[in-house]
Amino acid sequence: MHSSQILIIDDEPALREILSVVLTKAGYFVDTADGMRAGKARLARGDVDIALCDVNMPDGSGIELLRDAQASRLDTAFVMITGSSSVATAVEALRTGAQDYLLKPVNNEELIHRLEQIEAVRGLREENLALRKAMKQRNSTVFRFQAPGMVQIERLVEKVAPTLSTVLIVGESGTGKGLLAEEIHQRSLRSNRPFISVNCSAIPEQLMESEFFGHTKGAFTGADRARKGLFLEADKGTLVLDEIGELPMPMQTKLLHAIEHKYVRAVGSEVTRQVDVRIIAATNRDLQAMIGEGKFREDLYFRVGMFQISIPPLRERQGDIRALVRHLMRNASERSGAAGMEIDPEAEAYLLAHRWPGNVRELDNVINRARILAENDCITVADLPASLVAAVDPRAVSRNGISGEGSLREQLQKVEQDIIWRAIEACAGDRRVAAQRLGISLASLYRKIADADPDAVDKHQAHEVET
Repeated sequence: MHSSQILIIDDEPALREILSVVLTKAGYFVDTADGMRAGKARLARGDVDIALCDVNMPDGSGIELLRDAQASRLDTAFVMITGSSSVATAVEALRTGAQDYLLKPVNNEELIHRLEQIEAVRGLREENLALRKAMKQRNSTVFRFQAPGMVQIERLVEKVAPTLSTVLIVGESGTGKGLLAEEIHQRSLRSNRPFISVNCSAIPEQLMESEFFGHTKGAFTGADRARKGLFLEADKGTLVLDEIGELPMPMQTKLLHAIEHKYVRAVGSEVTRQVDVRIIAATNRDLQAMIGEGKFREDLYFRVGMFQISIPPLRERQGDIRALVRHLMRNASERSGAAGMEIDPEAEAYLLAHRWPGNVRELDNVINRARILAENDCITVADLPASLVAAVDPRAVSRNGISGEGSLREQLQKVEQDIIWRAIEACAGDRRVAAQRLGISLASLYRKIADADPDAVDKHQAHEVET
């Protein structure tokens, strides 16, 4: 099944009719125009993939129409059709930018073969662009969760990532739902394809359909050029719908239709395009309660919530904080091109002791602010917000830091904890490998973590991992 939109531009009604029937039977979407003026108006919408254009028409030249399309930066391939066997005409068309040319009378099999060749070239070009974009995205480090309480979530990610299943990630605002979505993508078979994330609450309602499905040029006021839309941008890859609970009901209906039928249609276009997109949705709202209130479609909930992952707030997974600090600092350095930065142990102890009501987003803001204020490439307590420092219990800071206070056993335990977490980080979050490198069993590793913070790991879960 072909998904290309073909426009036949020719002043001969019989030829337009014959080619339209042939191409429609071959599975193409076909439209026609009876001359240069009508062809120019149809091309201006920006959704034509290939134009079959006569060279000589009563109201103008097909080659001039090709030049006009190029000047308008239309992404349309031209195949010129001429009744003249003049080599000069063919050469002029190809030099102007035509992909190919055909002589009248057109051989139907040859025409379809030529169109398939052009489709293949365009497909390779788009695939190459998508691959470049994906490789650029993969250059940034993906965070690997390290808190013991996240073991089960890691298992869920490992199971669902290689599948085609939609995923619904729920959790408080700023808990790292986006990080988890990216990890699912990177572990999937689509990891070298586009990863597109959109915050549904940030899109004005009147522009939602255009953002998701695209629009043609002139589809509405301000649409000065055609746009593909998020679904087509994420084709063959992953589309993350963050804060899906903020979508209005009419958009929920259209989204459900696109997910179920795998077709989208741009605003202002009559052409439907097939898409292959994996959906990962995220929300901080109770969608089941919204269903009861009539604010969320139950069928959409069952569609996107086929596989649900609930991510706990940062205050319940202290083991992630230390690794997150380093991850956020590393990513900030990569984005800015600046040299790497360290964090003073006392400053890190304050971060570990904070309750983080704003979760990962709050931590990211604190790190970015501290990086700006830091001197000598090292973040200290003085670089942290005064309100954060004042709100932290000094006893918690003492427990998290290596201050020289407390018994020998307590101080050694703190050193041991630091070694354990650094080993886990060095093993990209793989606790089993970290335990092997440290020369201890996996159960011992979890027990040592639990000895320092009894609430950090569920003993039954630790036993389950060992068995």
